Amino acid sequence: MGSFADYWENEILDHLFGKGSYTPSTIYVGLSTADPADDASGLAEPSGNSYARVATAGADWNVASGGTIDNANDISFPEASGSWGTLTHFALFDAASGGNMLAHGSLSISKSIGSGDTTKFAAGDLDISLD
Repeated sequence: MGSFADYWENEILDHLFGKGSYTPSTIYVGLSTADPADDASGLAEPSGNSYARVATAGADWNVASGGTIDNANDISFPEASGSWGTLTHFALFDAASGGNMLAHGSLSISKSIGSGDTTKFAAGDLDISLD
C-alpha cells in the first residue's frame, strides 16, 4: 500500500485551507529499485531499456473509499529491452519525467526485470492511502 509524498500532502493542505489552488494534471506511475521515501530522496527509477512512466487518467482509478484509492484498469509498462534491476517500489508523479513525486509505496513482491519482461499492475492491485 502506498502513501502520499510530502509534496502532495503540502499541496493538498494549502488547497484545502485556501492558501493555493491545486489540480493535478496527468498522473504517471513509475517504478523504483529502492524506497523513494516521502521526500523522493531515495528514488531509483530504471533508466533506458524501454523504461517509461505510464500515464493514467481519472477513469483509470476507482472512487476512493475508506481513505484508499486503487486502479480501476490495468497499468502496463512497455516491454523491457534490457535489465531494469530488481523493482521494489512504485511512485506516482505529475510528469512523464522529472516533475514532483506525489505518492509512493512498496511492492508486495520484489521483481527482477530483464529483457523481454513486461510489468503491470492488474486492476485493483495498486493501492494508495491518505495517511
